[in-house]
Amino acid sequence: MINEKISKKLKLERIKAGLTQEQLAEKSGLSRNSIQKIETGKVSPTVETLEKLALAFNMDFQTFIDVSKVEI
Repeated sequence: MINEKISKKLKLERIKAGLTQEQLAEKSGLSRNSIQKIETGKVSPTVETLEKLALAFNMDFQTFIDVSKVEI
């Protein structure tokens, strides 16, 4: 369930930032394929990956991983 919430939050934050998966990949140093797999819940991101994504969104790590308000 936590993986589903992280997947949904990533997609919501990406859309809110007005970024495509490709643009987010460039900003985070990840591949577009990795972004897609995380957003669809096919893979669970590592802490290192989550840190890269938080930096790409200019967000504090704790804020980025807080999925307490994400509904599935």
